[in-house]
Amino acid sequence: MRIWFFSHYFPPEGNAPASRVFETARRWVAAGHTVTVITGPPSVPDGVIYPGFRNRFSREVERGIDVVRVATYVAPNRGFLRRSLNFASYMVSATVRALALERPDVIIATTPQFFCGWAGVLVAGLRRRPLVLEVRDLWPASIVAVGALAPGPTLTLLEGLERRMYAAADHIVTVGEGYADELRARGVDDGRLSVITNGVDLDLFSPRPASSELLCGYGLGGRFVCAYVGTVGMGSGLEVLVPVAERLRELGRDDVGILVVGDGAIRAELEAEARRRGLTSLVFAGRQPKSMIPDHLASAGCCLVHLRRSELFETVLPSKIFEAMAMAKPIVLGVEGRAAQLVAGAGAGICVTPEEPEELVQAILRLADDDRLCRRYGEAGRARAVADYDRVGLADRYLALLERVVAERIG
Repeated sequence: MRIWFFSHYFPPEGNAPASRVFETARRWVAAGHTVTVITGPPSVPDGVIYPGFRNRFSREVERGIDVVRVATYVAPNRGFLRRSLNFASYMVSATVRALALERPDVIIATTPQFFCGWAGVLVAGLRRRPLVLEVRDLWPASIVAVGALAPGPTLTLLEGLERRMYAAADHIVTVGEGYADELRARGVDDGRLSVITNGVDLDLFSPRPASSELLCGYGLGGRFVCAYVGTVGMGSGLEVLVPVAERLRELGRDDVGILVVGDGAIRAELEAEARRRGLTSLVFAGRQPKSMIPDHLASAGCCLVHLRRSELFETVLPSKIFEAMAMAKPIVLGVEGRAAQLVAGAGAGICVTPEEPEELVQAILRLADDDRLCRRYGEAGRARAVADYDRVGLADRYLALLERVVAERIG
């Protein structure tokens, strides 16, 4: 098949959507299919285009994947208006560029960026090809959940466009049963809905020795480190780490540190507050190359996965869970709902109430003081990742779905 994949994010960006698209497309290319990814210039999260790239049309081949880049209005990963302009400009540029490309057999458009989904809707209609809409986040509900958009005419308009986008898709793929339930509530019938979860590259994310040199570079040598690796955004709820670090200091637990690896809208604010309070055990590493992420995880005593306390976030399964499990690291999970069910069911870590500092402190200390418990959680998580969340198997399931969608359209 000739497959088009509309994605706002793609490597060298290292966030979860970029990784999922790249690993999935790479598997399909290896299976003999032609995959074209239509994306923009890499600029996440600062709104600064990465070295070696320019904000214009270009074309490259990455591990056999045909990568078509289009010009966009570049903006940092914060602020509703500028981000919306960024997303909308991608929709326009990607739609126009796609009309000049050789027609595909099937089109995929992946959210969480709402306008990326609409690029897929427009192009599928114009090129008369089936559309598979991949829903990784419920937008605009997610921006309402973090306080970036209030109820009003704009929200009503966006919700109407959301419903029309779902109705236009031949099939919808989502990454968890929680999202599937939400989509059913929005009128999507089961016959057009499939769940293909996030997963992990088990070759890249595999257990390995900790790097004492890496930890020493952050001033955390010799400590039990709780690591958060991911976007430090408005929905992360990482404001909780400041009181957690203060409480650890009060308890005299200088043997425990917290490492935040990643960037996002609230990182600078949190880092400044930690510095103001003299919290030397709370360290911000900033954005790191994806190739270095496994070493950071391997050097941690446990991994934190955390989101703000919100009913919407009870539906999500953060990809950070699968990476920590694959690395055989115990998880401290501050996400309620489906994610808590997964971690508890796998026996892969400790679940705490989101945004509750004392619960988080006690969970970290419990792991810091019990090597055997850490090993037990880590081994259980690794076994579950191997059994159910290998990206190779998930990509094969996705490919079989695409073949069925194309066959049904032809038939």
